[in-house]
Amino acid sequence: MADAITLRVNGAEHTIRADPDTPLLYILRNDLGLKGTRFGCGSGECGACYVIIDGRAVASCDTPLWSAAGKDIVTIEGLGREGRLHPLQQAFIDEQAAQCGYCASGIMMCAAALLANNPAPTETEIRAGLDKNLCRCGTHNRIVRAVQRAAVKQA
Repeated sequence: MADAITLRVNGAEHTIRADPDTPLLYILRNDLGLKGTRFGCGSGECGACYVIIDGRAVASCDTPLWSAAGKDIVTIEGLGREGRLHPLQQAFIDEQAAQCGYCASGIMMCAAALLANNPAPTETEIRAGLDKNLCRCGTHNRIVRAVQRAAVKQA
């Protein structure tokens, strides 16, 4: 049964008619057209689908729609501002941290949540904060350098 649920995504409110148990990822991609959030494993294990909900990085593939209602949701499309990249996005470019790019949005969202809660993380804290994100291309060291670079830029 489809219910009307209001979501606040990247600062804009959207009323969605869907089954409350629909994964948030499906709503973001299919209903709102926000394709930057990726489908990876479908069980919250790979990190490709991470978004920020009320300041925390969350796997959108196993987050039911009902649990996101009324909360602030930020996707990769909402990370930067019009005409200006977020420091993490620029750092990923500068460090060439994204090889194929499939995992990059989820990693950036986890890193953004980490930096919002800990503006000066150590390398160990960065690695722990991104531990749930898988990258098959093997750019892990560049990713860590990108997060370190973004932390300095935000300071």
